[in-house]
Amino acid sequence: MNIQTLLDRGTVDVIVREELEEKLKSGNKLNIKLGIDPSGADLHIGHMVVIKKLQEFLETGHNIQLIFGNFTGQIGDPTDKLNARPPKKQEELEKNAKKYLNQAGKILDTKNVQIFWNADWLEKLNFTDVVRLSQVFTVHQMLERDMYQERIKKNHPIFIHEFLYPLMQGYDSVELKSDLEIGGTDQTFNLLAGRTIQKAYGQKPQCVLTVPLLIGTDGKDKMGKSLDNYIGVDESPQEMFGKTMSIPDKLIVPYFELATNISLEEIDNIKKVLDEGQNPRDLKIRLAKEIVTLYHDKEAAKNAEKEFINIFSKKEIPEDIETKKMEKTKWNIVDLITEAGLTSSKSEARRIIEGGGVRVDEEKINSIEKEIDISEKRLLKVGKRKFLKVTGK
Repeated sequence: MNIQTLLDRGTVDVIVREELEEKLKSGNKLNIKLGIDPSGADLHIGHMVVIKKLQEFLETGHNIQLIFGNFTGQIGDPTDKLNARPPKKQEELEKNAKKYLNQAGKILDTKNVQIFWNADWLEKLNFTDVVRLSQVFTVHQMLERDMYQERIKKNHPIFIHEFLYPLMQGYDSVELKSDLEIGGTDQTFNLLAGRTIQKAYGQKPQCVLTVPLLIGTDGKDKMGKSLDNYIGVDESPQEMFGKTMSIPDKLIVPYFELATNISLEEIDNIKKVLDEGQNPRDLKIRLAKEIVTLYHDKEAAKNAEKEFINIFSKKEIPEDIETKKMEKTKWNIVDLITEAGLTSSKSEARRIIEGGGVRVDEEKINSIEKEIDISEKRLLKVGKRKFLKVTGK
């Protein structure tokens, strides 16, 4: 991959581009850093946008530095506009990090990257070190961040420890002598903090490359599990395929660019045929197959396409539906679909039922008070893509 494509595909800002181009043209191996806050363990394809960019740099011969925030994660990156993030225990963070690596490994050659834990150096700093680090920034610079301005307007508290997060993330760059740090656009302040802190510690400042935040399947907000607009990395091929097919047409091109490996020339052609009036459904099928192939394989993508067509075009039921044995035979419908793993919570279950999205043996369930007898095998359908047979013991 040439330098121009490396810096242009799926990126928002390159700071400072001239500096980075000079570094890349030097022929030296660059230290390229990604800081990871392992507060959560389940990745979606929005998280993988930056991972895919790391793999591109790895394939061009550079050193990839994955830094897990088993220290900073205990504080929490203050990205929430209204509240401080609750702290996490180090044991939980390290457990999440291992799962993160397994999921990232679907598209990143993790055996050839360097893994670091920032507690290894941040725990060793004394109070004098922290004071010196704090002198690099002013309170005014911190308060310029949009999230803090929003909190001030809403009269929500801002805690002193939240100011320390970007300082510690920046110090990671000092410790590892990073040449380039990559992150989402929501991390721009923290990434630039690394440049400032490296200068203060006598190092050549790292460059910064930001990637966009992938919009979720609803076409409105950035992808996130809490909004139920995500495509999970560990989801089944059928679920991945179906969710991809549900995206608004306006997301077809961005998803091809950010979530697949097809060439920019092919993407330009996709834009052209869309403008010429080609059926977006045909392009979504190709997109869904590309995504499923990336995280599973071609055979899984082919089978997922077949099942999708059977279910949605021919209105058929999947051939191979799992049967799950439950602990009892009589259930409230909310409890049943939640306990069966078809929804992540009872509140989600209630929302889907009230929206008409739950069926038992093809009968629509209209009440969250509905009682279901599963002394004999029953077929559950939740949403458009989730099927499960259940029976009591």
